[in-house]
This record gives sequence, structure tokens and C-alpha cells, in this order.
Amino acid sequence: MSVVSAVNEALATVIDPEIRRPITELGMVESVAVDADGVAAVTVLLTIAGCPLQSTIEKDVTQAVLSVEGIADVNLTLGVMSDEQRAELKQQLRGGVADREIPFSRPDNRTQVILVASGKGGVGKSSVTVNLAMALVAKGRSVGVLDADIYGHSIPPMLGLADAVPTSVDGMILPVPSLGMSVISIGMLKGSRDQVIAWRGPILDRALQQFLADVYWGDLDFLLVDLPPGTGDVALSLGQKLPNAEVLVVTTPQQAAAEVAERAGTMASMLEQKVLGVVENMAYLDVTCPDCDRTHRVDVFGSGGGEAVAETLTERLGYEVPLLAEIPMDPAMSAAGDEGVPLVATDPSHPSAAALNGVADLLASRRISLIGKSLNLSPVG
Repeated sequence: MSVVSAVNEALATVIDPEIRRPITELGMVESVAVDADGVAAVTVLLTIAGCPLQSTIEKDVTQAVLSVEGIADVNLTLGVMSDEQRAELKQQLRGGVADREIPFSRPDNRTQVILVASGKGGVGKSSVTVNLAMALVAKGRSVGVLDADIYGHSIPPMLGLADAVPTSVDGMILPVPSLGMSVISIGMLKGSRDQVIAWRGPILDRALQQFLADVYWGDLDFLLVDLPPGTGDVALSLGQKLPNAEVLVVTTPQQAAAEVAERAGTMASMLEQKVLGVVENMAYLDVTCPDCDRTHRVDVFGSGGGEAVAETLTERLGYEVPLLAEIPMDPAMSAAGDEGVPLVATDPSHPSAAALNGVADLLASRRISLIGKSLNLSPVG
């Protein structure tokens, strides 16, 4: 094998950090040459000028080329794709699928789409979303996170992406990589972090369509969608766009939260989406007693809310809706969110993290079936 061929093989191991495919496959390697002194001259084309992960690509390409026997040094030139090359890349990534089509609504799509819902705000739905996503990544699954809480988006700072801006390639948006997952949020597309989003109706629907159809998600095992609380426009719109999605209902123990959580589950049924289970967050607090030095469970917000929601939805929907986890109250969970790294990543053995790892185990072990899924077929007379 020639040295140039060996260099090309090494470049095929370099993965674009946003698209997550080899740069050779994406047409990003423009030229490779090696002189008599073993100096490799490599030109790599970035998808756009000012690519936010340019330094990562530069480092990975340099390391890959230097690993080739006979290469003494690398002269790397970073160029930018032309409009025609970007159009070809976009067509390649879409795999021939027409623009504006949502891949997750196709009957042959194998991604498990999970809508994380709650009846009211303040129950820790976003914390459950990011930690569950992180737990699935740790199990080797390919995971995307869509922050569909347009007004109250909080996913980016929880994943260390408060100031992240996604790359756009000829109108196609590349989700921002973080901690092994792909993430998109309206918070990444605002002009400033303090900008207020006040959309309704058609504009809100178009934004959700763009998140699902114009974002290059790639081949995902799971797409976790953080819904806004309640049963408003977003839930209705996503119910129509993602007919085969399943819903995970998050609640807290008190009766008031449980009652509104039941509505979120009932709405999912109205949209012909299956409720896969209930997660009770802030279920209890473990307190060390100063007198006996033993740990006692304190039901700060009462008890039984999650179980009540599961039982009510089981009866109302006609199939079993299990209580999947009771997650204890934990200052470490909120602190990890503030620091931008989910607790599941920093301390997976922690009681709160362990509870969510248990939910991830259940999801990751499921076998995908077409039973009960909409195939978007119409009878012919």
C-alpha cells in the first residue's frame, strides 16, 4: 500500500464531531499528497467558514495522519466547501428524502421517540430528560435531545451549552454535540440569552417542524423530547407530527401535581400515543437522624402521587401504565444541572442517578415492534 493510500485510510477514521460520520465519506478531504521527506500536505474542507468545531477537526486530522508509518510531519490546510459542495452534502445526508419530511414519522424509522411530559411546571421534567439521555448514552445508545419547551427552554445550560450555536449547512441545521448526544433548542437560535420567545399558532408549529425536519439527527436509537408543561399547542402539534412517539409522564408526589399529570397522559391517548410509564420525581428526602445516626425517609411533598397517576392511567387507557421510578429529592441533581453535567455522568451510583439508570435499563432492553404503530397507509378501493 502506498503512503498516500495509508493516509487516506487514516483520514477515514476521523469523524466529523457534528455530523458524526467520517470526513472522507462527507467529501471533506479535498487533497492528499506526501513528499519525499514524508511531509503530508492535506486539505480539508469545512462545511462553513468559522466552523465552531474547527479546532477539533484540525487536531483529529493531524493525529490521524501522524499515526501513519513514514509520515514525519503534516501541513494541514483548512478550506471551506463551495455552495455546490454543501448542496451535495445536504442531499447525501438526507439520503434522497425530500426536504421538510420528518424522518421520525416514517413507518420504517427505528428511532424510539420519547416525549417527556408533565401536567405542570416545576416537577423536574428537564432534569429527568437530560439524566435519562445521559444514562442511555452510557449504555452505548445513540441519543438526540430536542428541547421543545419553546418558552421555558432549560436544556442547554443543563448540558453545558448555554452559549452554543448550531451550524447550518445550506439550510440544514446540525445539532450541537455534547456528552455523546446531539442537542437542539430554541435557546441556541436566539439572538441573546435574555430574548423572550412569544410565539403562538402557525409560527410555533413551523419552529417544531424545523426542529424535526431541518435538523440532521442522523441514525438515532432514541430521541428524547422535553415538552413544555401542560396540554397546549406544542403537545398538540407534536402529537400530529410524531404519531408513533411514546410519552413518559413526570409528576411529583402531591395530589395537585398528580391530577394534572393524569391530564398529560390522557391527552397522549387522545393523540393515539402510548404512555410508556410514570416517573415520580422528588419522591422523598433521605435525612440522617442526629439522635440515632440512621437515615430516615421523609415524604416532603406527601406520598403516592406517582402510583396514583399510574393506576388512574392504567384504568383510563385500558393497558398497564407502570410506575417506572421514584426519584428522591437531591441537591446534587440540581447542582449537577447548574454545572452543565448531568448527575448520571458524574456519580451514576448516587440514589437519584441510580433510579434513572433503572429507567434507562428498561428502555434500552425493549425490542422494537411495529405493533400498534401508524404506518400512514390508506386503503385502496
